[in-house]
Amino acid sequence: MAMASATSSLTILRSPSAFVSTLSHATKMLMRSGSFQPSNRGNGEVRKEEVVIVGGGIAGLATAVSLDRLGVKSTVLEQAESLRSGGTSLTLSKNGWSVLDAIGVANRLRSQFSQIEGLVIRSEDGKQLRSFNLLEEDPRQDQELRGVERRILLETLAAELPKGAIQFSSKLARIEPTSEGDILLELADGSKLHATTVIGCDGIGSPIAKWMGFHEPKYVGYCAIRGLATYSDGQPYEPRVNYFYGRGVRAAYVPVSPTKVYWFVCFNSPSPGPSTTDSSVLKKQAKELVRNWPSELLDIVDSTPDDTIIRNPLADRWLWPTISPPASTGRIVLVGDAWHPMTPNLGQGACCALEDAVVLAKKLAGAINSKDQYSVEEAFRSYGSERWRRVFPLTVRAHLVGSILQWENPLVCSIRNKIIIPKLASLKPMLEHTNFTCESLQEEKQ
Repeated sequence: MAMASATSSLTILRSPSAFVSTLSHATKMLMRSGSFQPSNRGNGEVRKEEVVIVGGGIAGLATAVSLDRLGVKSTVLEQAESLRSGGTSLTLSKNGWSVLDAIGVANRLRSQFSQIEGLVIRSEDGKQLRSFNLLEEDPRQDQELRGVERRILLETLAAELPKGAIQFSSKLARIEPTSEGDILLELADGSKLHATTVIGCDGIGSPIAKWMGFHEPKYVGYCAIRGLATYSDGQPYEPRVNYFYGRGVRAAYVPVSPTKVYWFVCFNSPSPGPSTTDSSVLKKQAKELVRNWPSELLDIVDSTPDDTIIRNPLADRWLWPTISPPASTGRIVLVGDAWHPMTPNLGQGACCALEDAVVLAKKLAGAINSKDQYSVEEAFRSYGSERWRRVFPLTVRAHLVGSILQWENPLVCSIRNKIIIPKLASLKPMLEHTNFTCESLQEEKQ
């Protein structure tokens, strides 16, 4: 499951030691290596940048790394003070790993996270409804599924960027094309940049998408509580995804590494509800939702550090043909959740953001190298057309799957558990949407 995010920095460091103390250990290491640098806030300078990426989440960093592999430098603006250590984990399927292979970071992540070998579906009383072996179900024997800690994925991508590529503590306040053809970006601290090209990777609540005329993502009627359990002496679970389906409530857990287990509980709610950040309240709510379910779920929730538990209302946006705005306006384009937020029911949010990143990077690099002033806009239109055919059906499918899994009616749930899942459910459609491949960007650069 996944959601993306936001913008960046142009900031004077009055006390470098105080600033560094706010960073995670990994971010400190990156600062010492020169990957991050302070900005020129307050000196009145209006900087000129060729390519500016708004948002330092998965989409933004993957786009920056992909462009860098193709010889195009970019500046990533991230509104947080450091790489965001929040969030839990996400699952990456074969298509996501194909992208990470293409940009040269996959093996570093593979060494840290366990490969998932199967899926088991059970009812809330623990009765097994269906199980799948990923290798047996995949005739090509190339399926790959792993849970990955979001924090480590971000750190791994950020470490690939050159000095000064990521600038923190900058929140986008205004975006406006200029008469000279550039794009003016004004940040919340008053500093300004002129960019030739802007890539909006600023997540599900994207200000850039709103400026481009997109409607707000629509709440789908259920929320998710998620966490990352820790077992210092080793977690005891087999390498498979475990699903539990109830009435209006479902849960799952998946081993991420030898010591970590990712879990979630989805529950119907007529409204998104209050923004609750008290982790003890969230843990209590999660346990209450599954209190009479198999005890392993309660053990996993109990083994979860409070600071890894989050709650999100789930939302998506359907990109209706001829009705929704295009992915780009002039030399401004959207990537990932900023453009096509989808529910996590297929595990494709992060994977599609990674796909977006490499497709856009190839097209933009080709346009920049052509020296044609109009080719960037054409490249963006080509990207939007190609990716729309991929992400719109996935968004709709994920929504429909979620609707089925959140059924409340006892009779309908009985049909689901006795007929649909045991006799009709197939893993093949899930495997089909992971069939995305791309060649190494490092080779293309050569």
